[in-house]
Amino acid sequence: MTSIMTNSAAMSALQTLRSINSDMETTQNRISSGYRVETAADNAAYWSIATTMRSDNKALSTVQDALGLGAAKVDVAYTGMNSAIDVVSEIKAKLVAAREPGVDKTKIDKELTELKNQLVSISESASFSGENWLNNTTTTAAGTKEIVGGFTRDASGKVSITTLEVDTSSTTLIGADNESLGILTKDIDANALDPDATGTATRDYFLIDTGSTNGTASSGTAIALTSGTSDAQVDDMIRVVDSMLTQMTDAASNLGAVNKRVSMQEDFVANLMDSIDSGIGRLVDADMNEESTRLKALQTQQQLGIQSLSIANSNSENILQLFR
Repeated sequence: MTSIMTNSAAMSALQTLRSINSDMETTQNRISSGYRVETAADNAAYWSIATTMRSDNKALSTVQDALGLGAAKVDVAYTGMNSAIDVVSEIKAKLVAAREPGVDKTKIDKELTELKNQLVSISESASFSGENWLNNTTTTAAGTKEIVGGFTRDASGKVSITTLEVDTSSTTLIGADNESLGILTKDIDANALDPDATGTATRDYFLIDTGSTNGTASSGTAIALTSGTSDAQVDDMIRVVDSMLTQMTDAASNLGAVNKRVSMQEDFVANLMDSIDSGIGRLVDADMNEESTRLKALQTQQQLGIQSLSIANSNSENILQLFR
């Protein structure tokens, strides 16, 4: 039946054209934005996952910055410790030289004084972002310092921050307000270091006197030379300085290990961020090759749809020919 009131062919062609235009709009949005899933309406599950992972990646980016800051602190402490080891090694060599008969010990002591001043300068200068792991200006132990090392999300969705810990009590060279806290300022018993010791009486020595009366002040003998310093006293001083050097070497080794760990964690976080970005891309990014091909096909379909609608509309005009 042919009707001029209801054009079924035109309605069908129009419906098809609307569907084609909707698909074309979706494809054009994907091409312009670069995303297959741009909003929650596109795919709620994928959008939720991608949004959460993007947020986690921002947190990891901050962790990366924190690791850089932590690495700088460790580097500064290690550099200062390494320089201090060189100076203490020089002090040890000067004391060994003072053991030689006929040496002017007072002249060597002047060199020792300058080397001590250099140690103080190194300890006070090894500071980064307000933190100094070599010079403790409080009356309590420096304790453990933390470096933010990671951001994790478990299977239940709960998040946590992981940290790298550094025991700065073992790296303290100078206890500015409590001499017992510093490797160079605390009392060290030479008698305990003497392999030929015959008694138990302590023979305490320290290298640097901060002059502080707070906390626990060193009560032993300062490592210094006079014309009356005996060979036995020089031997004790050498043993004590060697003990300090051993402690400093251990501390430097620990700092080096932490530095390596921070470096490895930085690489891991960077790789993890890249992997997360790649995973997000697989979920929500549009395949531009596929979308461009689809757009070309839809454009062709659109032209055919318009032509089909035009033909359907012209059928009504043909009825006029029957009344002429």
